[in-house]
Amino acid sequence: MGQITTRLVSGDHIETAKAVAVQAGIMDKPENYTCLTGEEFRNIVGGIRQELTEDGQVKLIIERENEFRNLVNGKESKKPLRVIARATSYDKYLLVLGLSNLGRSVATIGEGLNDVDALNAANVGFSMGSGVSIAKDSSDMILINDNFEATMMAVMWGRNIYLNVRRFIQFQVTVNLSTLLFVFLGCATKG
Repeated sequence: MGQITTRLVSGDHIETAKAVAVQAGIMDKPENYTCLTGEEFRNIVGGIRQELTEDGQVKLIIERENEFRNLVNGKESKKPLRVIARATSYDKYLLVLGLSNLGRSVATIGEGLNDVDALNAANVGFSMGSGVSIAKDSSDMILINDNFEATMMAVMWGRNIYLNVRRFIQFQVTVNLSTLLFVFLGCATKG
């Protein structure tokens, strides 16, 4: 199971967004991570371009994919991206699209009309129960009590169920294969 990386995309001032990210546990110290404004983020990664795939489908690609990869992974600066402040809905959509194109599983939380594109582009979209109905319709799950910790609990329980089902299947396969082996050996020695 992979590690979950949480990023904050906010319309607030950058200092406010940093303080919220520290308080929420998204980052320990702002100096250890990259924190950008939406405009700086767009200047680094560019926009979105369309590319035609071999099977005739149109795929949306980040213009400067290498810069995007380096930014989110923190390869050049050793500081991975954690906060985008003064962000627009386009910035959130760019981030979700770019992470998806890198092969990452992306979950997005939103509540307003401006979050619909990002909710649709994400693998899993969470909307707040107090959000607008179009965001709820675009999401996969609705957080009734507007509690972000509920998503972490859902991930914890989902991983626990996955591991238990995996262990059960492994046990059943082992038991059934050894039973079949003994049946075949028993038939072979009698014949």
